[in-house]
Amino acid sequence: MADVNPGPNPLFLRDDELREGIEMLFFAYRDFTARPDAILAEYGFGRAHHRVIYFVGRHPGITVKELLAILKITKQSLARVLRQLVNKGFIDQRQGVEDRRHRLLYLTETGADLEACLTEDQRARIARTYREAGAEAVAGYRRVLTGMVDDEDRERLARPRPRT
Repeated sequence: MADVNPGPNPLFLRDDELREGIEMLFFAYRDFTARPDAILAEYGFGRAHHRVIYFVGRHPGITVKELLAILKITKQSLARVLRQLVNKGFIDQRQGVEDRRHRLLYLTETGADLEACLTEDQRARIARTYREAGAEAVAGYRRVLTGMVDDEDRERLARPRPRT
């Protein structure tokens, strides 16, 4: 990975520096999502489907309410995407054990295969970049991204997660 801007700039809060950060984020997101977007298109799915598949895979048994809080989309939007994913056999909805009104979401085997396929390029891209940047840069990157996240989700990110 080539250094875009060698060495720290003490004037990192100037408008040009901030705009460069915004531009880099756009390019990184474009490239980060390109391969998964192409795979999703083969199924007639989009990024909303990807987000649902990812977070259901990351948090098996997540409730619809919890997923809505993470995605910050309307119930109607989630219902449309979930209906497609359930009907096509990628997600299984189960009734809650403690509260039968809850719908718990799980990836099916087919859904887990798709999630792995979608995530494969992204994991490789992140791993390569982390390896090239080094531990100190990765820690800084994580601080920057965490700082961009709203407070309520920072708390969610700080909670320990089961290892997968």
